[in-house]
Amino acid sequence: MSVRWLIALCLTACGVAAAAEPAGSIPAAGPTSRVLRAGDSILNIEVVDPPTAARSRELQDWAAEAAGAALAAFGRFPLPTATVRIEQRDSRDSSPVPWGQTLRRDGVSVLLFPRPNAGLQELRGDWTAVHEISHLFHPYLGSDGRWLAEGLASYYQNVLRARVGLMTQADAWKALDAGFGRGRREDSGLPLDELSRRHRGTMRVYWAGAAFWLEADLALRRGGSSLDAVLSRYSQCCLRGTGESDPRDFIAELDRVGGDGVFGRLYERYADSREFPSLDGAYRTLGIEAGPEGLTFSPQAGEARLRRAIMGTRPARETGTP
Repeated sequence: MSVRWLIALCLTACGVAAAAEPAGSIPAAGPTSRVLRAGDSILNIEVVDPPTAARSRELQDWAAEAAGAALAAFGRFPLPTATVRIEQRDSRDSSPVPWGQTLRRDGVSVLLFPRPNAGLQELRGDWTAVHEISHLFHPYLGSDGRWLAEGLASYYQNVLRARVGLMTQADAWKALDAGFGRGRREDSGLPLDELSRRHRGTMRVYWAGAAFWLEADLALRRGGSSLDAVLSRYSQCCLRGTGESDPRDFIAELDRVGGDGVFGRLYERYADSREFPSLDGAYRTLGIEAGPEGLTFSPQAGEARLRRAIMGTRPARETGTP
């Protein structure tokens, strides 16, 4: 079964339609764009100067699969319209996608810069595309809110890939745990919001931020909600693609639309923290134990059910358009 067939099946099952190609002349390299629709939300995929039609299709398939992972949050794209733009670039960095970026100027664009020689399977195994697309779930939060923004993308890059089968649930938990380990090694003693503002301590900024969203997700689930549910409500009432939001205003809006104070309480604890937060309580709740041989997972039904609720694969009816 071909990768292209699988992706087409996934997009159809998830309620994502690719727009028909316009009639008329087609450049030698073949179509360079695709439009994905989920409900009333649209994501445009554009490939800049592909060398061949086959490579253009391959890069579009990769981006479409990453976009499909984003649908595993709440079944539609967070913004009414956005663009993913792909441009191949040589790099000394050996990773399949050495660089990605999200711009919020005239409209919102996710920029991805894969290596020209990165194959489809390498691209599918890389986290960058899902990470950058996950930035569409929040407004631009400036330097003060960088830890919130990068933390959410770092959390979701693992959660969403696990939900659509791009990595196993166990590997997703291990990737999160490894990130938390990198964050703990930053020992400047500076408050997290200051590190964020000064663009220092990247590993603590990203992974303490991810820990914030994990703790928020667990607290919300204890009350019968979830991070997905709150972000869905926020995207419908308040999310703007462009412009800057104050981090405290963002947190207050999340609490207003369903957070019930969870986000505000965590924000006050995290923003002023001078070391990586303890996740012992979160790991106990999840039934995860970190030891010298790696992670072990409790077989207890309640804990296993909670882990699956966060990382488990989603049937088409859950990731599709309602």
